[in-house]
Amino acid sequence: MNNENFIDRAYIEGLLAQPSTEAQAGRALDKAERMEGLSHKDVAAILGAAFEPGARVAARLLEIAGKIKKRIYGDRIVMFAPLYVSNHCENSCEYCAFSAGHEFKRRRLTLDEVRAEALALQRMGHKRIALEAGEHDEECSIDYILDCIKAIYEAKYERGEIRRINVNIAATGVENYRRLKEAGIGTYILFQETYHEPTYALMHPAGPKSDFARQLCAFDRANEAGLDDVGGGALFGLADPRFEVMGLLLHNERLEKKYGAGFHTVSVPRLRPAEGSGAFERSRPVGDDEFEKIVAILRVALPYAGIILSTRENRAMRKRLLKAGVSQLSAGSSVEVGGYSRRERGAAASPLTEPEATQFNVSDERSALSVISDILDDGYLPSFCTACYRSGRTGDRFMELAKSGEIGNVCLPNALMTLHEYAGDYGDEEFRRKAAAFIEAELPGVANEATRRAVEKAIAKMRAGAERDFYL
Repeated sequence: MNNENFIDRAYIEGLLAQPSTEAQAGRALDKAERMEGLSHKDVAAILGAAFEPGARVAARLLEIAGKIKKRIYGDRIVMFAPLYVSNHCENSCEYCAFSAGHEFKRRRLTLDEVRAEALALQRMGHKRIALEAGEHDEECSIDYILDCIKAIYEAKYERGEIRRINVNIAATGVENYRRLKEAGIGTYILFQETYHEPTYALMHPAGPKSDFARQLCAFDRANEAGLDDVGGGALFGLADPRFEVMGLLLHNERLEKKYGAGFHTVSVPRLRPAEGSGAFERSRPVGDDEFEKIVAILRVALPYAGIILSTRENRAMRKRLLKAGVSQLSAGSSVEVGGYSRRERGAAASPLTEPEATQFNVSDERSALSVISDILDDGYLPSFCTACYRSGRTGDRFMELAKSGEIGNVCLPNALMTLHEYAGDYGDEEFRRKAAAFIEAELPGVANEATRRAVEKAIAKMRAGAERDFYL
């Protein structure tokens, strides 16, 4: 398959240059509220008006984004954590501490160390992880990644297990994507970083990733291999954030047209300082208010895609962005290779003492239990569900269920069952009380009586200690 640069920079810049009135943006938001679906031109109209100083349409944008999220996701927030296995990299990305030109002690986990990381994550209660690694053909080959996936799935700690591994590794070829599919991964995640090609060239001066079109067409190769569950993203702060939003939407439209399903998830990392990186100082800053609008626009434009937020954002901003449309959140994250085991042992016992060992500066350092407890306190339902991937509800099959509203018939019951499981296995007494009260209040929302009884029966079995891992 040939790599094709399908992002027309002049076209996007032309759309963004067109004046947009609040009336035009209001009509686009009316469509979004009616769940009629927005074109990228509709979104350009919203971007044009919402980013003006004092724009009245911004408040309505946030309101509708919250309504759409509530309609599709209810109160559910999917929980996950990253797992870094190697910081060897051949790419010279200007914004990354793992960049090839940086001098520090690099590390690739042995498979025993990978298992130790998986067990540490299980002791935190995690069921879903994102496997992260730099791009290096020798130190981090596809064979090594597949061995890591196998080791993680096989690692078991008491009642814990990792049930779903999403994979965020470099763009690769069709055969390698086929092997990832056969290994049983969940979503294949890849950030374009920036859709603005001149900025992309500045930020990626050397290495395989310097090929803009190769990165752009990775999801085509994944779909050709049968890996139909993909997640995109942009690193906000490298270029004009409005351009990035338009790039994401045009990319999504292309995937929907060619393969029947666009992004399952969209990640919204915001540029943060990283050791040895000068990109933050040269960045196009994205302020908190502006970033909130970006998340809200992505929510109204891509109502069925999960929006993922990492620990790049602090506690207050994460809480704010949950209202704007974020539906997946990391908790207790480490962004260094071997970080979870190091944390358990204590930093003094680790050979990793150099600050370069972290990919970027973490802004939310709360424990997983603290994050999850705060989510409950804020009225959200933390979910550890991995059922769709284990039941074949991916790609166009997931989107059909999501757009029909039928996916909600399994999402709420699964979230309630996984919350009870987490509370019983990992929560303290206070958390168990909170979780039980929350489940009792939410259970009547399971409309189907037979399903509601099945949830009650599953919870009773978990209380008795007989079984775990119930899902629909």
